Amino acid sequence: MKKYRISISPVAFDDIQDLYYAIVLEYKSPLTAKRYVAGLYAEIKSLEKTAEMFVIRDDRSLLQYGYNVRRINYKKMAVIYTINGSDVYVHRVIASSMITD
Repeated sequence: MKKYRISISPVAFDDIQDLYYAIVLEYKSPLTAKRYVAGLYAEIKSLEKTAEMFVIRDDRSLLQYGYNVRRINYKKMAVIYTINGSDVYVHRVIASSMITD
C-alpha cells in the first residue's frame, strides 16, 4: 500500500485555526473546539493511506485548486486536496455547503 506525505497549505492551516476560534467564541466551548480540530487533523492524517480512494471532483468551485482536485468530509467540513506523486497537498478546509457544482 502506498503511503503519502501530507502538506497543509498556510491557507488551510488558517481555515482550521479560524474554525477552532469560531467554536470557542460562538459556542463558548473550548473542549469541543479542541476535539473537533483533533478529529479534523486525524481525518487529514488518514489521507496518508487513503488519498487515492476518493474520486476526482469536477465541481466548478473546486477547479481553482487543479484538475485532479479531491475532497473528503469531516462532519460538516470539506478538506480539499490534490495528489502529486507521493505528496498530498491540502489546499483548503471549508464548509461543505460552500461547494457548488
